[in-house]
Amino acid sequence: MKKIFLKNYNKNKLDFIEKIIKIRKVMHVLKKGKKINFQAIVITGNQKGKLGLGIAKGNDTNSAISKAKNKSYKNLFEIPLTKSNSILTSVIGEHSSAKILLKPSIEGFGVIAGGSTKLILQIAGIKNISAKQIGSRNLLNNSYASINALKNLSMIIEYDKNNHQYN
Repeated sequence: MKKIFLKNYNKNKLDFIEKIIKIRKVMHVLKKGKKINFQAIVITGNQKGKLGLGIAKGNDTNSAISKAKNKSYKNLFEIPLTKSNSILTSVIGEHSSAKILLKPSIEGFGVIAGGSTKLILQIAGIKNISAKQIGSRNLLNNSYASINALKNLSMIIEYDKNNHQYN
C-alpha cells in the first residue's frame, strides 16, 4: 500500500476537500470540577482516489479540528478506481464490532450507503458503489471500518500486480 507524504507540497495548492464527520464533547470529572474537551473526526480527499482520516482531541473545537485535519493529511493513501469511478471487486472492512461490505456497481448507479460511509466514499471520488453496514452503528467505528475496507482493496490490487495471480 502506497502512503503519500505531503511534506514537500503546499496543502493549499493541492485540490483536497476537508469534511468534518463529527464533533463530540468529552467531559472528565476531576476534584476541581468537570473539564470539557472536544473530539473531531475529519476526512480529507481529492475526489480522484486519495483519502485520509484524522481523529484528534483538543481544548476547544477549533484546535480539535485543526489537529484532526493535520492527522488526515498524514494518513493519506491511494485507492485504485475503475473508469466508471467504482471499485474493482467486493471487499469487507472491519473495526471493532463494525463491518462494512463494499460492492462495485455499474455506471449511473450512484452511491448507495449510509452515515459516515457515504461521505467517505464521495470524498474519495467513488461514484458507483453500494455499501452495507453490518454490526455496530457507531459513527467512529464505521468510519474506521470503511477506511480499512478501502485499504484492503488497495492491498488486494498490489498483491495482484506483484504476483500476477488473477487476470
